Amino acid sequence: MYSWIWRKLPWGLPGKLIGSVLLAAATVALLWLVVFPWAEPLLPFDDVQVTQDSGVPGDAPDGGFTGPSGLPGEDEELPYSTETNNAPPSTPSR
Repeated sequence: MYSWIWRKLPWGLPGKLIGSVLLAAATVALLWLVVFPWAEPLLPFDDVQVTQDSGVPGDAPDGGFTGPSGLPGEDEELPYSTETNNAPPSTPSR
């Protein structure tokens, strides 16, 4: 299919390159402006269900996050450094 489109584009190599860019831009614009807005209501991205015991941020008395997911609260020590981005890997203890 792509070779057929490439053969049908006019005006030699410059015309084929410009035509390819225009066809790609038109395809992206069609998807972005028509297809994706049409399909968005059909997709489950906004189907969020929060229950009472799900651990919503801010529902703890101290304003921290305490939920059933096992995340540490503000008073617990984090298992990683928050001061550096490239901490050396720790060796497993045996």
